[in-house]
Amino acid sequence: MTSRRPLIAGNWKMNGLKADADLLAKGLADRYKAQGSATFDMLLCPPFTLIDRVRGLVGGSGLLVGAQDCHRAEKGAHTGDTSAWMLRDIGCGYVIVGHSERRADHGETNAMVKDKAQAAQAAGLVAIICIGETEDERDQGQALRVVTSQVQGSLPAGATPANTVLAYEPVWAIGTGRTPTPDDVAEVHAEIRKVADAQMGGGGSALRILYGGSVKPSNAMEFLGLRDVDGALVGGASLQVDDFWAIAESCP
Repeated sequence: MTSRRPLIAGNWKMNGLKADADLLAKGLADRYKAQGSATFDMLLCPPFTLIDRVRGLVGGSGLLVGAQDCHRAEKGAHTGDTSAWMLRDIGCGYVIVGHSERRADHGETNAMVKDKAQAAQAAGLVAIICIGETEDERDQGQALRVVTSQVQGSLPAGATPANTVLAYEPVWAIGTGRTPTPDDVAEVHAEIRKVADAQMGGGGSALRILYGGSVKPSNAMEFLGLRDVDGALVGGASLQVDDFWAIAESCP
């Protein structure tokens, strides 16, 4: 056990209409509120279209609300983008940046992710910075090299345990049903903490590092029980109240 409070974050991705959000957000809010003194933080990151609605539904429950991406600028001629300051204005406290789907589908580099994280922190949000290797990189024995490079290139100079969360998501495990072994995850998380501590000039021991990649109720306990795993970034299973709640309850 450590003093780091577990964070269970749900990334809804491009899923959900109003009726879906109502059932999911209210169901989780009711359970979290009924828990009284939960031993974990729970965060919902719905699509942009549902953030304000979800924020209203979970108000007073203790649930946290965040977004799945932000732009690096505060405002300007950036059609279709949303700034971190806008997210803060509608009640977000967190934002995911650098998810592998953004890195792959939108060509986001470490430098771009770093700029977004820095903008999030400047706006008063906690940046959840995602890192992780591809299947080819894992097979070539390059996993530690890749995640080290991503941490060094994506972590802003002003990052602290208070305004930053790291999330390790091996790309080959996201949405595939495949997962690394607990030993693999333990090795990578320990390396991430060491690199982050050096980047931050100390303080890495207090930084929350999440695991993500086909997390589900049946495997959550074995990952969440690892020393350097401080919660989970959950995709598909976060769209079901019972599954997401079961994952959260797996926190030690």
